[in-house]
Amino acid sequence: MSTQVIGGTGDTGADLPAPQGPVLEVRNLSVDFGVDKKWVPAAIDLNYEVRAGEVLAIVGESGSGKSASSMSLLGLLPSNSRVTGEVLLNGKSVLTMSAARLRQIRGNDVAVIFQEPMTALNPVYTVGFQIIETLRLHNEISPDEAKQRALRLLQMVELPDPDKAFRSYPHQLSGGQRQRAMIAQSLSCDPKLLIADEPTTALDVTVQAEILDLMRNLRTKLNSAIVLITHDMGVVADLADRIAVMRQGRIVETGTAEQIFRNPQHEYTKALLAAVPHLGQGAGDDDVDITAALAAATHTELQTVDPGELERRAHDVLAQLEEVEQEASHATPGAAPVLELIDVAIEYPKQGRVPAFRAVEDANLTVYPGQVIGLVGESGSGKTTIGRAAVGLLPVAAGSMKVVGTDISGFRPTSKELAKVRRHVGMVFQDPSSSLNPRLPIGESIGEPMYLAGEAKGGELQKRIEALLDQVELPRAYRNRYPHELSGGQKQRVGIARALSLKPKLMVADEPTSALDVSVQAKVLELFQNLQRELGFACLFVTHDLAVVDVLADYICVMQRGRIVEQGARDQILRNPQNPYTQRLLAAVPLPDPEKQRERRELRAKLLATTD
Repeated sequence: MSTQVIGGTGDTGADLPAPQGPVLEVRNLSVDFGVDKKWVPAAIDLNYEVRAGEVLAIVGESGSGKSASSMSLLGLLPSNSRVTGEVLLNGKSVLTMSAARLRQIRGNDVAVIFQEPMTALNPVYTVGFQIIETLRLHNEISPDEAKQRALRLLQMVELPDPDKAFRSYPHQLSGGQRQRAMIAQSLSCDPKLLIADEPTTALDVTVQAEILDLMRNLRTKLNSAIVLITHDMGVVADLADRIAVMRQGRIVETGTAEQIFRNPQHEYTKALLAAVPHLGQGAGDDDVDITAALAAATHTELQTVDPGELERRAHDVLAQLEEVEQEASHATPGAAPVLELIDVAIEYPKQGRVPAFRAVEDANLTVYPGQVIGLVGESGSGKTTIGRAAVGLLPVAAGSMKVVGTDISGFRPTSKELAKVRRHVGMVFQDPSSSLNPRLPIGESIGEPMYLAGEAKGGELQKRIEALLDQVELPRAYRNRYPHELSGGQKQRVGIARALSLKPKLMVADEPTSALDVSVQAKVLELFQNLQRELGFACLFVTHDLAVVDVLADYICVMQRGRIVEQGARDQILRNPQNPYTQRLLAAVPLPDPEKQRERRELRAKLLATTD
């Protein structure tokens, strides 16, 4: 398997001369795919341009044609595709180029940062080898010179230890480090155009903020034109100069970032912006100014805001806390907890030569009936580990973990006692595609837990399946469809219906909306909220998206490196955080508003400087 062709390098520090006119011009571009002897349009009559040093964000839901149209610029579409129109790169037509010339263009003049670096990087070669291969493919240089340039590139993308990263295989780096390594490879030939396809979707908010800072700095340093493909409006507000909104293959609206966010014209753009969850929504009808609250909580001055105005805004926010300080610590006072952790430690057992790994230490947490607790933190903080232990998928190494009144600490995974407890616990997984059996129609997937538990069979089981489909707002006719015939949002609804099938007292939801578009995410969250109010189950909601927690949760627990560092009522944690880690986590969340995002970015920089 050859290295992905996404970069080679000239001297990365050189100032690039700005070309006359746009770097990229797209005129009447259409993309069709041949399916069942018919041409199915993916993109229709697209027109846009990008200049040097400019970021054009192409936004829209999955299936809107963002990625298909952008990959067509480089001839990276499958053989059943048809591309018409005109694409000019520095005035030269790309679509009429020979395959050999197009290969030279890729990496040299145009580079791509892909969404998932694990699939874009070759797993059997070191990061350094892959960058050197790209460099020598596009430049006549010696291996030693290529190595020096590769190390300089890894240093430029701010990897903490460039030498170690150079010698590492992709799986030995974290998600953020892999993304930086791929950006280094992409930039290795000083591309005039950089296509970034969802570059931060799979990353935590803190890592995402670092990657966005990096891309902003590199844009200034290299003066490249950037096409940013994303559905995250916070990322768009942080980075984009201009925005093109796509729907069903067409561009429905274009404008500057300020125009689109301040005064959107198209109904779809308005709906897209309205669907974006952001911090402050959970506090009431009016958005709370989290940046002002954070600045007040951390005693940080923002120079871009008048100090008197900042003090007034912060005072208004903190005044609200007095009313909610006691809220949500106990959803049902006096009721027995549904989930209780006392000094809990959780280990991943020893496997062969790999020693046991303690992922959670000294965790104390209580979940009451009807309560929604948000468990937040970066990847590797131990959030999912607690969720898995709560449903008996991981053993408790120390302490006491009570689920629905039963201490499961000493139970074996196959014990009958644990099986009884699990009947009261439902789990919604992050990726519905991998958690549903592809060979079973969704009706059978939903009914399977009830059948195996002996709750219902025959006609009664069919009625229960139909009732669950009604609850998650899916047509009853869908019961005979297979998972691959459903969209991501519909599959997640099936996952929720399956988790609700045994009427659980505790629901563990592990990042159930992270893979969904904002509009689909908004619908799934609204559904989840309605079901929780209607059925009254307690919920442990595991996520790294603080805006989602603000909408759903009434109590928040913050984890860092296997320990709970702060917990309390939602408004207490989100409006007046005490722990420096919580403060940094909140400051890293991008806001779908360019002006407020600039303030938030300045605050984050000050917080990082203070804590460092």
